[in-house]
Amino acid sequence: MGYDHKIVLPGKTKDSLFTESGEALIPPEDWAFLPAGDAAITKSVKAKGKVWVVQVRKGRRMISKGIWANGADILNSQGEIQARRSTPEYAKQRTRDLARQKARQAAYVSEFFAEVIKFLDFHPRYQKEARLLGEKITAHATPVNSGTVARTRRIPIAQRAGAAVIAWMRHQTTAYDSMPIPRVKGKRREVRKALALKSMEILHAYRQGGQIVENCPLKKALA
Repeated sequence: MGYDHKIVLPGKTKDSLFTESGEALIPPEDWAFLPAGDAAITKSVKAKGKVWVVQVRKGRRMISKGIWANGADILNSQGEIQARRSTPEYAKQRTRDLARQKARQAAYVSEFFAEVIKFLDFHPRYQKEARLLGEKITAHATPVNSGTVARTRRIPIAQRAGAAVIAWMRHQTTAYDSMPIPRVKGKRREVRKALALKSMEILHAYRQGGQIVENCPLKKALA
């Protein structure tokens, strides 16, 4: 079943809305706003009639803040979903679903950790450091809904692991977080590229197996 919805952008106030072309909109008097957060209720409301999907840009993505729809439709959907969730059958299905999700997450965490270790490729002399670093990066990058590169499916897992390593290094072994960066198009990307090269130089020392200097940023971060 197709949905009858329109993408709208929020204004400065809750009821201030605009079309993607900039046209001002006012929700009908019998409409109400349903915040994002419960996919089942949102899907049910969308299936009942016309809705306005409120979206905002976050980085390169557009994310939904919720929907405007007929108030009665929202109340009916909330009641229907609540009734469905109160049944013993739903509770059993939910338990099975959560168990499967937990198993999938555990498998992904294990696979991602292995890919991080593979990307690090540390000399046998520094396998302890590789494991510790891999655990830190994996713990940071893999939580569900974390929004990190590890959660994307657009690139192979090996690339995700490599990107996660560089991102962790950028925040933990450089002054990136406190670095003043001019608001010039492409400047932040340029800075990240330069810092990535420094991170790769640090990793290279651990891959070679030589003596690591005392003031090594990674050594300090792992201490």
